[in-house]
Amino acid sequence: MTLMKAIRLYEFGGPDALRYEDLPVPEPAPGEVLVRVHGTSVNPVDGKTREGVSRLRELPLTLGWDVAGVVAGLGAGVDRFSVGDEVLGLPRFPRAAGAYAEYVTAPAQELVRKPPDIDMAHAGCLPLSGLTAWQALVTTGSVGAGRRVLIHAAAGGVGHLAVQIAKARGAYVLGTAAADSHEALTGLGADELIDYRTTRFEDAAGEVDVVLDLIGGENSVRSLSILRAGGVLVSVPAGTTRDLSAAAADRGARWTDFLVHPDAAGLDGLAGLVRSGELRVVVCDRFALADTAEAHRASERPHALGKIAITP
Repeated sequence: MTLMKAIRLYEFGGPDALRYEDLPVPEPAPGEVLVRVHGTSVNPVDGKTREGVSRLRELPLTLGWDVAGVVAGLGAGVDRFSVGDEVLGLPRFPRAAGAYAEYVTAPAQELVRKPPDIDMAHAGCLPLSGLTAWQALVTTGSVGAGRRVLIHAAAGGVGHLAVQIAKARGAYVLGTAAADSHEALTGLGADELIDYRTTRFEDAAGEVDVVLDLIGGENSVRSLSILRAGGVLVSVPAGTTRDLSAAAADRGARWTDFLVHPDAAGLDGLAGLVRSGELRVVVCDRFALADTAEAHRASERPHALGKIAITP
């Protein structure tokens, strides 16, 4: 039996509940590929799953969804990739994927080729956050030229990618973020930034066509007041009241909640922006797989703009 290192969770709790141990290397089923993982990352859903407040309740499990790596094996019927191809993806979400490991299996249709313009550590930070931004703005929000877009939490893992995606599609991009992130976000393409600690965004943003709310709750309620007729508010965090749907309709606008899903076409769109130089993943810290518990601790503290990478 060939073994690999992986991060396992046997009981819900804090970062100390994560265990670094040996597991058998999985075998790809028909339609799947085996990927040698070279990059993954910490996302908010990882912490929620670790704490026991996500949809996944069956233990033990291996955390992690972002995957960037090299194809190491092919299941029956796979002709989309060859052994040695560099790939990235968001396999199985919201079901367990097991990406906090040296190897992972994934449905071939949920992976795409990694652009050569990005290294594995940065590629491993792109799928979940990038697809969240892409699906919310492009698929749901129909963001394009001439649209005014407000992105809440613009300095976060999703937010800093959303700023660039909206800008690449020709939108006028506003964002809420602490003042110490404004210079970096301007460099990523933001046209106008609002320091949420000193200014109410309702007083500064004017009317917008699309709001991407990565905070939720009362923030979504407040965001309705700046939506133009025909606009859309996309609330990503779970738990936002559905009363927003009626309130948005009263303004001639639309509200929707959101859950990201595996999407090869969306990943290809993100890869195209990486190749054109219009999308850059910012990595603010890196940890080895053995130090995943510390990576989780770092994610729960205030940290710099961008994503926390894990490199097996």
